[in-house]
Amino acid sequence: MSSLDDGLNPPYGGILVNLLVDSARAAEMKATAKDHASVTLDERPLCDLELLAEGAFSPLKGFLGKADYNRVLEEQRLVDGTLWPLPIVLPVKPGEGIAEGKTLALRDVYGNLLAFLHVEEIYAIDKDRESKLAYGSTDSRHPSVAWLNRQPGHYAAGRLEVLRTPPHHDFVELRRTPAELRKTFAELGWKKVVAFQTRNPLHRAHEELTKRAAQQIGGGLLIHPVVGVTKPGDVDHFTRVRCYRALVDNYYEPGSVVLSLLPLAMRMAGPREVLLHAIIRRNHGCTDFIVGRDHAGPGKDSSGKPFYDPYAAQEAMAEHKKEIGMGMVDFKQMVYLPDDDKYAPVDEVPKGVRTADISGTQVRDDYLAKGIALPEWFSRPAVAAILAEANPPKHRQGLTIWFTGLSGSGKSTVAHALVERLAEFGRDVSLLDGDEIRTHLSKGLGFSKEDRDANINRVGYVAGLVAQHGGTTLCSVISPYRATRDNARQSTKGNFVEVYCDTPIEVCEQRDVKGLYAKARAGEIKGFTGVDDPYEAPLNPEVVLDTSKLSVQECADRMIDKLIELGYISHHGHV
Repeated sequence: MSSLDDGLNPPYGGILVNLLVDSARAAEMKATAKDHASVTLDERPLCDLELLAEGAFSPLKGFLGKADYNRVLEEQRLVDGTLWPLPIVLPVKPGEGIAEGKTLALRDVYGNLLAFLHVEEIYAIDKDRESKLAYGSTDSRHPSVAWLNRQPGHYAAGRLEVLRTPPHHDFVELRRTPAELRKTFAELGWKKVVAFQTRNPLHRAHEELTKRAAQQIGGGLLIHPVVGVTKPGDVDHFTRVRCYRALVDNYYEPGSVVLSLLPLAMRMAGPREVLLHAIIRRNHGCTDFIVGRDHAGPGKDSSGKPFYDPYAAQEAMAEHKKEIGMGMVDFKQMVYLPDDDKYAPVDEVPKGVRTADISGTQVRDDYLAKGIALPEWFSRPAVAAILAEANPPKHRQGLTIWFTGLSGSGKSTVAHALVERLAEFGRDVSLLDGDEIRTHLSKGLGFSKEDRDANINRVGYVAGLVAQHGGTTLCSVISPYRATRDNARQSTKGNFVEVYCDTPIEVCEQRDVKGLYAKARAGEIKGFTGVDDPYEAPLNPEVVLDTSKLSVQECADRMIDKLIELGYISHHGHV
């Protein structure tokens, strides 16, 4: 562990990377942009580009080439032996100007030209291999596995020239680059700095923990929340930053803490990700890093088991902290002692002493989702008020109900019945039905896998927008492919109920008034789901309905019971 006096340079003896070109070069490159193929970056490579450009990913100077990529997967090291835990890569689909030896324009979703990649190599990948090695699983419940499954099967690498970092217009004064943070620490006279990584609101236990960590190292505290990509269902970063600012402004000693935002796309990769987090904070000028239980863990897999051992990240950090050049402060769970009105580490509490704690799940499900105020011993009033304002009770939040199943399985019939039932509980519903979507939203698309995926992605996008603003959408679409349905779940940011109409295909064929199954079996229709094109059944749907055994009314009743159980509708809303 070093102090800032002997650690002004980033690790590995290098200098902080800054890939931003000067204004003259930027103007020259913009003038030729129309001559190059473009790639629109999604959220992950967009965040990666910003951190590459500003030196947060030093010593990386660009997206990984094949040799570095393979060694990172196998050994957590670059070809030159430098420790690097996770692939930083640019997915591309070769063709149409995207080729080795060409220059590729990188843009955001608004068409803003951000950078040029002078492509030196394009290489194919094995998604299952990357998933197993980097994330330890091929389960699509892991956010990074789900992201990878949505990407094309090639990565591009080469010399990177950045014209501008992705534009941000929120909390601008809190978005400090590594160089800016290092300068801030020097101006404050801090010799040591401990960083706290967070993607959640801070409550009083976190406040106590961070204050103790700074005291333990004898230095300053950096609260460094992620405002790029976090875990689906997390509190949005606008709300979180308001909470952080309220805490820093009112409950920390002036001059003891710096709040700065990190536009990182988290991989939720546990023991590998903790090393990336530590390297990033080392590049920002920190000397120590707080590592908690299940650091950067994605939760449980499809079988209900945790993806990682809860202490795997701490063990990984302990093994590599010297090489990274960072000290580690172990995260001890803090519990409240009601009789003493104070917090203490759980392992320091004498036997028999009363303790109290509220888990993150309880905060979300037992308090915010039900409109119950958080107790003052748990959360500062200013923080609790911001969270309550931003998180209405669950029955007032946006919701997507996604009906999937074979043609004729009863999706639309049950969905129409549910529209009327939900109105009883005060939920006004928009219905996106497969046939109507094909007529309006997806007119012109065919039935190839690519077109089917595009159709479902459009439906998920629209449903996500509606849910984001508090609306309810019922989607009745065959949606035969599991990965695309998972993508729709991601698009809705959490409030998603998957309903699998598991009706036998024989019954579906008997109901087929259009004779589509018969035509498909006669070869008159190609690529018909359930006949000559696969249907991938959901692995863990919230509801399963067999409409050959249940009436429409019974199906609607089951849906209502499940939605009440999940908290999306309230008995009090029933007229």
